[in-house]
Parts: sequence; C-alpha cells; structure tokens
Amino acid sequence: MRPSLTFSISLIIAANLHTAIAQSSPTPAPTPVTLRSLLLSELHSTHDNAEWFTPIKAAVAGLTAEQAKWVPQNAQGKIDSSANHSVGMLAYHLVFWNENALARLRGEKPASPGNNEETFNDFDAAHWDQIVQRLDRVMKDLEAVVEKMPEEKLALKAPLISHISTHNAYHTGQILYVRKLQGSWNPENGVK
Repeated sequence: MRPSLTFSISLIIAANLHTAIAQSSPTPAPTPVTLRSLLLSELHSTHDNAEWFTPIKAAVAGLTAEQAKWVPQNAQGKIDSSANHSVGMLAYHLVFWNENALARLRGEKPASPGNNEETFNDFDAAHWDQIVQRLDRVMKDLEAVVEKMPEEKLALKAPLISHISTHNAYHTGQILYVRKLQGSWNPENGVK
C-alpha cells in the first residue's frame, strides 16, 4: 500500500471509531438558556449561589451588629459616613431598593425616599439581624416572582430584573471591601 492510502484508511477508521464511541455514550444536550433562566441565574448569583463572585448572603453572614455599623476612615483619617458606608448601611440600602423593585414587579406602589442618602443613613445597628433577614427574604421573593411571571411581562421587566442583580453585585463588592478593611472577612468564604 502507498503511504497516503494507508493514512487515508487510518483516518477513516479513526473517524468511524470516534463516531461509534460518541454514539454509544450519549451525553445529554445542555438545557437551552431562556430569558427566565438567565434572570434567575443572575438573581441567585447575587443572592445565594457563589459562582464568579461571593453572593450577598455569604457577604453578610456571621457579622455582628457592632461590626455592621463600622465605617471606614476617609483619606484624611476621619470617619465620614456620607462618603464611606458601613456594611449595615450598604445592606439597608440593598433592602430598600430590592423591596422597591419587588413592589414595582408586583404592580404595587413602591416606597419613595426623599433622597438616596436616606436609603443608607436610616440604618440602625439595633436592627441588624432583621435587616439580614429582610435582605434574604426580598431576594427569595424576587426569585419567586421571576419564576412565576408570565413570559410577556418577563420580557418587559427583564431590564429592571437585570439591573437589580447588577446593583446587588456592585454593593456586595463594597460590603466585602469594607469587611476586608475591618478585618472581619474570612478569605476562606470566597474572596482572598
């Protein structure tokens, strides 16, 4: 046999063998991504499913009320809560805006702050545990609403739902940064 013919026959045998092996052990096709599955994935990744980054549930876990009210110093070495926020202030802000968005998604009238600073500055460390619980509850409620929302409404509300996740991810990053500055973050929980 000529070398090129031998090579061609070898390629045909290898291709047939590969096809036979692939057909004998089929792998399930991946589930196609839908708008609903994408939005739910975004909500869960910022709430309770650590994937590319640490979710909010892990970011606030184990923090005491005293730690939650700690505000980092500014560049001049002073505490300035209008420029720097505590973990509690950031969590309170997320609770406010997530509850606001949930009301909008449900067709209810959302709470309206006088200004955005109120959504940070109304934090009270005495209610830290309730804030953590409210944050978890509102995230679960958002996920449930998206799970059950009719397709047509979901398509209309998709930008709002996606922005909720982006907003949560942004402030969760701030929470982790504040905890690292404070020394209250355990790097074994996700961020080194």
